[in-house]
Amino acid sequence: MYRHSLRTRVAIAFAVCVAVLSVVWGFAFFAAIRLSEDRVLTQQLQHAAENYPSLTTNLRGYEEADSLPVSLREWARANPAEGLYEFDAEELHVAVIPTNNEQGTAFVVFDVAGIEAASSEDWWLLLVISGVVGTLGVLGFGLGVLVMRRAVAPVTQLAKVVAAIDPEQLSGEDHKRIASSRFGDDEVGLLAETIEKTLERISAFVERERYFTGSASHELRTPITVIMGALELLEQSDLSATDEKTIARVRCATFEMKATIEMFLCLARETDDGLYDEQFFVMPLVSQAIDQQRHLLNGKCVDVEIDDLSKPVACGHSQAFSIAVNNLVRNAFEHTLEGQGPITIHVKEHELFVTNQVSNEANEEHAATHTSSHGYGLGLGIVQRLCERNRWSFSLHADEACVAARLSW
Repeated sequence: MYRHSLRTRVAIAFAVCVAVLSVVWGFAFFAAIRLSEDRVLTQQLQHAAENYPSLTTNLRGYEEADSLPVSLREWARANPAEGLYEFDAEELHVAVIPTNNEQGTAFVVFDVAGIEAASSEDWWLLLVISGVVGTLGVLGFGLGVLVMRRAVAPVTQLAKVVAAIDPEQLSGEDHKRIASSRFGDDEVGLLAETIEKTLERISAFVERERYFTGSASHELRTPITVIMGALELLEQSDLSATDEKTIARVRCATFEMKATIEMFLCLARETDDGLYDEQFFVMPLVSQAIDQQRHLLNGKCVDVEIDDLSKPVACGHSQAFSIAVNNLVRNAFEHTLEGQGPITIHVKEHELFVTNQVSNEANEEHAATHTSSHGYGLGLGIVQRLCERNRWSFSLHADEACVAARLSW
């Protein structure tokens, strides 16, 4: 558990990292200064020891320019301003200071010959310093990464737990791994609690969906089966022409209700036991759809032309494909009036076209006496959703001459 929030832990980690690096750099600079001091004193003492017993003084004072070393006299006669000057060629450092003499200035000369390190030593020293600085930089970077990792470790842990969860197959172990009690009371704990509640809602929804589709599949199909059986018994008895028409209408309505129930149950299923990877032949389902919807052409002089150029095989849910084709065929049969044919069903290797001719004048006359219970909106919306579920493609083109529906897989 963590006593502080994620924001506070990140701020503390950053502050600790900066403080540690500051202390390390401070000690490094302090050590460099002390090393330089010791090195200068050592060089000066060594230079004096080499000249023993004749000890020379490196610092000398001059009140007049003419008394300076020959190499500095011409420069001194130009009355330089007060300050410090360095002459690399002569290995001299000169301080110009104000005095009360006639010239107004005096000179302090520091002879560093034999004290300053050689250029080769400077390069080695620069290399050592660069190595130390680089090492401290790498250590500082590693320390920063380590501290920040520890600070954001709960976020990383939560991300790994969420990535390992399959929303379609939630288990009790998944709920234990995402339990908010494992992540404390900070922002990460709040996020884990939200995800935990969301997974609980998803689990409850999936359970309700499975229960509904399982129950509805039986409860809705049973009455339809009973009605169809009763209709078959009625057809075997002696009926008048009026009764036969009534029974025919009931049979058509029953078939349509059965197809509608299958559509909505298929769309309601979240999972379908891997049937969306099924391989199936297309033509048997197309022929079945034509036979089931042919009653819509009763009383209409409309031809149906089937152009089968291949024996295509589709991948997906065969029942969903059958429902989609039934919708397209039913729309074409239902919205094609007398004399508007033919209806063309064109099957290719990976495409299915359903085309029917339309006439505005015939539609206007027909609309006054007949209202269809199946428009293009609901049925085609179902087809679109079925295609999205199975990764198929659906499009509809309608103009004044014809309506063409295209289903590809």
